Amino acid sequence: MKSYSESYKASGVDITAGYKAVELMKSHIARTLTAGALGGVGGFGGLFELDVKGMEQPVLVSGTDGVGTKLKLAFELNKHDTVGIDCVAMCVNDVIVCGAKPLFFLDYIACGKNVPEKIASIVSGVCEGCVQSGASLIGGETAEMPGFYPEDEYDLAGFCVGVVDKQKILDKSAVKPGDVLIALPSTGVHSNGFSLVRKIIKDLDLNMPFGDSTLGETLLTPTKIYVKELLPLIEQGLVKSAAHITGGGFFENIPRALPEGLSAKVDKAAVKTPEIFRFLQEKGGIPERDMFNTFNMGVGMALTVSPENAEKVLTLCPGGYALGQIVEGNEGVILA
Repeated sequence: MKSYSESYKASGVDITAGYKAVELMKSHIARTLTAGALGGVGGFGGLFELDVKGMEQPVLVSGTDGVGTKLKLAFELNKHDTVGIDCVAMCVNDVIVCGAKPLFFLDYIACGKNVPEKIASIVSGVCEGCVQSGASLIGGETAEMPGFYPEDEYDLAGFCVGVVDKQKILDKSAVKPGDVLIALPSTGVHSNGFSLVRKIIKDLDLNMPFGDSTLGETLLTPTKIYVKELLPLIEQGLVKSAAHITGGGFFENIPRALPEGLSAKVDKAAVKTPEIFRFLQEKGGIPERDMFNTFNMGVGMALTVSPENAEKVLTLCPGGYALGQIVEGNEGVILA
């Protein structure tokens, strides 16, 4: 007998919509599966076979995050196929700055009404993010919660696990004065600061032209995933520490990758800031320090490398550039 409850449906929860959503997303999920993924989706737990050959002391590294209020723009534009990339990026980018290779990912979608096509569109973005990061999507949950969320809204969060050999975990204690700070460019605002973004643009039309696109599409540009760019550098021992520039911007995140007693002197003129940030600063009348303390300003990752490795890192990272240097002091970040 197939699962179906008329009474539950009358309360606002259609369990058959969940089954349809799973069917629609299966082809997307299949794209993400790696050798370690076992059993597919649909079980009570996701199974993954851990291959630790060549590792002396394997260490699991986990990360969890969501997309935040950037989702409000997706609702307004009725575009749901990219926010899943953001969700994966926010998790895997945190895992890789520890030196870990992402293994698998799980997502959680809570919604007011389960529209299978919309849920499948969201998951298609999650799967694209998993493909970009080399992680298998081995499970997830869709919770239909009428009366808790509006019918046309949802929340999206995720969880990632990676693995690294203990001796290869990035150790910020190796950072020394004179080391070079290297920027890996962002694709835009990424997934942080959108409460401020939304306040600034609340009276603007998201469909207004902006550059080669529209304001809304520019702001919805997915967070860049740095796995394939950063992991080879780590494996070659070229990176001492790395900071994922998320909420809190430069001032909160860069010091997390530095030992006590050292600061990052950032060459403000070197920062390659996309036009969207200048637009937001002007429209909102935001002080420069607040911009650097809220947004990534065009820098998605900040790597600390020794001077002798800087040129090689820049060669291996097209688009990367020298952002500043490490100096003595407890200022955290110095904009010079």
